[in-house]
Amino acid sequence: MRLTVSVEASLDQLTGLQERVTAFGEAESWPADMAFQVELTLEEICVNIVNYGFEDDGDDHAIEVIVDSEPDALTMEIIDNGRAFDPLTETPDPDLDSAVGDRPIGGLGVYLVKQYMDDLQYRRAGGRNHLKMVKHRSA
Repeated sequence: MRLTVSVEASLDQLTGLQERVTAFGEAESWPADMAFQVELTLEEICVNIVNYGFEDDGDDHAIEVIVDSEPDALTMEIIDNGRAFDPLTETPDPDLDSAVGDRPIGGLGVYLVKQYMDDLQYRRAGGRNHLKMVKHRSA
């Protein structure tokens, strides 16, 4: 099954997007741990797009999410028309060795995305960012 959702790239639109993906996961009987990881990943990437992806407050900022749920895995692609940004290479890994109070703020979200998803691919095409993520179902 496939779910495609397009929303304006604004924080107030992300709740509805998240609800649609959650309902889709329930209908597709995703295991609870997989659903949690997918929902957290979706939230992290989309909040980053809204907060950092655009240089102005224009009306044409958009996020599209395509989720394909198959028996063995799900594929989620997040597409936005923000500035070019590859979170897989342009986001440094966080400092996990220092004390929490000594670490700089930020950087853990993309790290968690990399930990939770089994395969990640980024490409820039047609003036849009495409982040494709695959999560295999637990056996």
